Amino acid sequence: MMKNETSVIRRKPRKNPLRWVIVLLLILLYAWALAGVPFTGFKETAGQIMKAIIAGIFSPDWNFVYLPEGEDLLRGLLDTLAISILGTVISAVLCIPFAFWSARNMSRFRGISGAGKMVLSFIRTFPEIIMALLFIKAVGPGSFAGVLALGLHSIGMLGKLFADEVENIDYGPSEALLASGATRMQQLWFAVLPQVLPGFLNYTLYRFEINVRSATILGVIGAGGIGTPLIFALSTRNWPRVGIILLGIIVMITIIDLISGYIRKKLV
Repeated sequence: MMKNETSVIRRKPRKNPLRWVIVLLLILLYAWALAGVPFTGFKETAGQIMKAIIAGIFSPDWNFVYLPEGEDLLRGLLDTLAISILGTVISAVLCIPFAFWSARNMSRFRGISGAGKMVLSFIRTFPEIIMALLFIKAVGPGSFAGVLALGLHSIGMLGKLFADEVENIDYGPSEALLASGATRMQQLWFAVLPQVLPGFLNYTLYRFEINVRSATILGVIGAGGIGTPLIFALSTRNWPRVGIILLGIIVMITIIDLISGYIRKKLV
């Protein structure tokens, strides 16, 4: 008997001209953006300044770590940590109603959830530094303005993530409670919250890591934290102090990332 041999025909991949058009447009876009950047050259003292910066950073001022009579590195880092913790806690609590408001599966009408999403988008439109400047004008410079700026901005970010977590819940436990005669509040407490709580904590820890970095930047404009002595050291060109502050920030953020990552792995 003759066996039918199936021949495999290898087709050459079709060339997609649209891909090359997109690449060309991106190259032109970057070229146009770079052409608008003014470049007047380097200053004559640029080399000396760079040597001073590098020498100061690699020979930090260890005496600034702790000063009994005034502000030091440890107090600044603790202030930054406190600002980020308070801002994260405030946002994590206040964004929960917004998350259930904007979740599509929590309301019968799409307009209600759409309004919640619009509110969260409006809140997170303003960066933390803009909110910090507004709160500095309202309550004065200091840590309180930084806490309010981080807390309000994080409501928009965490609210969106929390809403996505609520939309991915399993309806089985809720339907079981509904069949047994449970109220809507009982369904929310015993069926919905146990499902979304691990995700809420995971997103909160992730946002806390971001807020620690943001709190450092907010101190530069006077919203408290380690950024305030950092901008003073930069303005006076005290490079050894800049070096010890940057080293302290790196150590603090690294430790927080390791601890937060470990906790998030346990939650997942």
